[in-house]
Amino acid sequence: MSEMKQTPLYDLHVELGAKMVPFAGYEMPVQFPLGVKKEHEHTRAASGLFDVSHMGQVLLHGPNPAEALETLVPADLVGLPAGMQRYALFTSPEGGILDDLMVVNNGDHLYLVVNAACKAEDIAHLRRHLPEGYEVEELDRGLVALQGPKTAEVMARLCPEAGELVFMQHGHFEIDGISVWISRSGYTGEDGFEISVPAEQSEALARRLLAEPEVEAIGLGARDSLRLEAGLCLYGHDIDTGTTPVEGGLIWAIGKPRRHGGERPGGFPGADRILHQVAAKDHDRKRVGLLGEGRAPVREGTELFDAEGKALGKVTSGGFGPTVGKPVAMGYVPIAAAEPGTPVFAEVRGKRLPMVVTKTPFVTPGYYRGK
Repeated sequence: MSEMKQTPLYDLHVELGAKMVPFAGYEMPVQFPLGVKKEHEHTRAASGLFDVSHMGQVLLHGPNPAEALETLVPADLVGLPAGMQRYALFTSPEGGILDDLMVVNNGDHLYLVVNAACKAEDIAHLRRHLPEGYEVEELDRGLVALQGPKTAEVMARLCPEAGELVFMQHGHFEIDGISVWISRSGYTGEDGFEISVPAEQSEALARRLLAEPEVEAIGLGARDSLRLEAGLCLYGHDIDTGTTPVEGGLIWAIGKPRRHGGERPGGFPGADRILHQVAAKDHDRKRVGLLGEGRAPVREGTELFDAEGKALGKVTSGGFGPTVGKPVAMGYVPIAAAEPGTPVFAEVRGKRLPMVVTKTPFVTPGYYRGK
């Protein structure tokens, strides 16, 4: 643990009684005294505060940065309005996924948030492949996510202007004199906000948020069960370099202008393979949701079989869904077995437990898209 990095909120986590674990090179809180299940339930019912400062925050400067970044991702960034955020994927020449990220159009530059475990590789990837004249600026800032159905009430008190944002909108604001960047987004399936804050002011902001009666500190354990119920991918588990966006069920992340017949087709790594899969539906497997019976969770790596005992694939994320009240999982199966309602069997400790292929998300999203 001594070699692990610490986020600006490390001391606060310890003070609050968090159980700290190594995660992506950082000492991170996996749970607080409330416990994973209650933290999960609290976020679904009220508002949870997550430390995501281990994520990489990057500014991309240069002429027409959206055009430049489109050479590395299949998202439509040229068409992204100022003040809006979009999900994107770094792809490999083979069509695999190097990482997923969020991109904000900040007018004359782009603001990127990348995964903690991939941030060094992502920054090197940007610097290696973008042409001369572009600066990739790695930021030293804190990042917290405030998530849950009562979060809007909290934000309306602390920063009414930010409370007017809609899903995937981004802006610069102040909370108690602290300059912050806020987007209405998150990774729980709930309405909420992600707040970037100067590192030295992160603890003050977190304490201010936790002072609100609706807000509890939430750890990585509940963050994982929440994002799983929301059907959201975890890089390195549900998507990776061996998975194309089409196989991963992420066709929606390939902007229509970037597809065959669009205004700017291709031009990103692996475009030939990826766009062929989009157009011809020519892929062998697909990420699906899986809903179990009983209470026994089905974990990552569990093998899946059909009714005749033929191997289908493996679970990539799984656990018990507290909101759903059943085991939930995601995994890859052949296209022929990917239709919702298809029965499959997960082998857990020598027993084959019945599951059914299900559409994701497992819970109804609470994203705020305006009145």
